[in-house]
Amino acid sequence: MTATLQSHTHGNTLVLTIDNPQQRNALAPEIYVAGIEALIAAERNQEVRSVVITGAGGTFCAGGNLQRLLANRQQPPEVQAESIDALHGWIEAVRSFPKPVIAAVEGACAGAGFSLALACDLLVAARNAVFVMAYVNVGLSPDGGATWSLLRQLPRATALQLLMLGERTDAARLHQLGLVTTLTDPGAALAEALVLAERLNAQAPNALASIKTLANDAVEHSLSRHLRDEREHFVRNLHHPNAGEGIQAFLDKRRPQYR
Repeated sequence: MTATLQSHTHGNTLVLTIDNPQQRNALAPEIYVAGIEALIAAERNQEVRSVVITGAGGTFCAGGNLQRLLANRQQPPEVQAESIDALHGWIEAVRSFPKPVIAAVEGACAGAGFSLALACDLLVAARNAVFVMAYVNVGLSPDGGATWSLLRQLPRATALQLLMLGERTDAARLHQLGLVTTLTDPGAALAEALVLAERLNAQAPNALASIKTLANDAVEHSLSRHLRDEREHFVRNLHHPNAGEGIQAFLDKRRPQYR
């Protein structure tokens, strides 16, 4: 079977499912392309308020296809470079997407699959999910932004332990480290992610977009630059109709209806 990225909507949430059962949902170039196209369409669709990325058949993603990597060793280096560029295009699309993106992880989350989960804004994982930065175990270094994500969220030694030893890590430990947002019972990650998505869908989309932009920029910018950015976002959002609705709803003691 060909690797595909299945999509369907659940209320105002777009669910993207990595579906490559013969390869335990290993990633492939056609999935990267489909992922980017899906996010472009979702950004334009005002009915979509959030995105959940998950895997079919009780596995999130086994990472890269080792058979394809072996075949690419017989090709010019540019072939693999183009494939990684496509993956990185999807990773950047997830990070810059102006709506919340949640990873719903069951089973194995390895290599580039782990990188993809880290690129999401929030990560819901079943307690029996297993995470591994598997690159070093086959003599490779990471891609998909794994080093960027981990070194910004963890102490250097903790991040390097995950990256250099290639050990399997359970969801509970990653929850303790702050990488996993929510732990669930086995089989319930997607359902829990959709509940979380519904909570996000009830918030003002423009405010969430500003929060994500500011969060993405926080590490790179100086305090003075970031304070200016916060001012610009705050003023713009204050004059958005959603702020009027939110403030009035609070004063009226009712739920706001954002658009």
